[in-house]
Amino acid sequence: MISVNSNNVMSCYNTSPIRSRDFSTNKTESSNLTNHSSINFASNSVNTNIRTTLTTKEEKEKYKILSQDLDKNDKKYLDFALKTGILLNNDSNDKSSVLDNLYKIATTQRAKDLDNKKLLKDTLISVTDPYTITQKFGDIPDEYKTEVIDKLTNNSKNLITRKNTEIELRDLFSGCCVAASEQFNLAKKKPAEYVRFAEGLTSTNKSVCKEIKLDSLSENTLDAIWLLNSFEIPYEAKDFKTAKVKLAPDENAYLRAKIQQNFRDETERSSIDVLMQSTFMNVASQQSYNSLNDKRGGKFSNEDSGLIDYEKTFLESVVEDKNIMSVTYQNVDDNQTLIGYATDYDTAKSQLLETLDRGNNIIIGYTLTDENKKIIGAHEITITDYRKDNKGELYFICNDTDDDVSEPIEYPATYLIPKIHHAGLPEDIAMKTMEQTDTWRFNIRELNNNKNAA
Repeated sequence: MISVNSNNVMSCYNTSPIRSRDFSTNKTESSNLTNHSSINFASNSVNTNIRTTLTTKEEKEKYKILSQDLDKNDKKYLDFALKTGILLNNDSNDKSSVLDNLYKIATTQRAKDLDNKKLLKDTLISVTDPYTITQKFGDIPDEYKTEVIDKLTNNSKNLITRKNTEIELRDLFSGCCVAASEQFNLAKKKPAEYVRFAEGLTSTNKSVCKEIKLDSLSENTLDAIWLLNSFEIPYEAKDFKTAKVKLAPDENAYLRAKIQQNFRDETERSSIDVLMQSTFMNVASQQSYNSLNDKRGGKFSNEDSGLIDYEKTFLESVVEDKNIMSVTYQNVDDNQTLIGYATDYDTAKSQLLETLDRGNNIIIGYTLTDENKKIIGAHEITITDYRKDNKGELYFICNDTDDDVSEPIEYPATYLIPKIHHAGLPEDIAMKTMEQTDTWRFNIRELNNNKNAA
């Protein structure tokens, strides 16, 4: 369920059974610590580039065509997007708006076997109500089993190999918590960029290009280029300041997306979820992800599922084009036992609150331990806000893409902070309050060198 190596690097994946056992069997703890808020999707209104009126003939025509492609129930999402400023928001990498890219999804050729109207609906719902985003895999219907097993076994005729593969698919849990958290973050904070990603990944190009600042990866240009090469990201360095990167899922993601498009059950991923999460897993795992069995390779992790915190940070830095630092709070020994903390409770709290006050979400990795402090599970969630009750107790408002609940969840700070293994924070916040000189970029270089020397 979790991997923490001697470098204190954590990989989070497959945590549903652990979380259920930890929070559900202890009913007293669960009722005190887990409070689902009754917040509807209207809480996702965007506060930048607010424009709520269609002003040009082109905008009105695009809106009319989108309305015609949506049924009566789904039009409410389109109306909501317009009234809250989401629809005309153009805070994307190429300045295209949510409306522009929804129109492309509805009216231009999509990748083979993907349906325009279903993609339009799924994209619109996820950008207006990001809490509906989930990492839950769907099963493989009988009519697709042979095709999927053929792909995973390289068309093997060995009956044992094929049966083992079928059993593996039957018991598959999602290790996409990091990718789903990043998807949620992008949908909630950058709706225009989110829909631009959705349009590109579902198009015949099966990819999206993004211009990033190299200092979002490292203050040193050569280190930034080294990172792009190490993560095997196709890119074009335009100058010493920017690079154009190409982000894409693994090819098997499109078979998974087609299955979810046609056989999606309640609480399972949409085809948009599949393609977005597969892209983020592929980017972070050095282009090694396989969407059919949720396995990854790559040079930075010894595990075949999930992502380590350095990979998470690289993903955040590229997708959000921000200088993100992975701050490690917990000290973990070689036996995966929690032995202490890198900083005190108040410092960690201060860092989290300052980051939230800037309007940033915080993707965190938290651990669960037994009575001997042995780590028995881990998971990634997103902190989106905080509040204080009438007694002054601090609560963090969070999103969990693996809890079957399409709304926020609250945790007392006194409960959550001691469980946080790592958090993605703006580098200036992290560096000013912790005695730390090395950044994650140097740590991952050391990790790579150690693996090559082994």
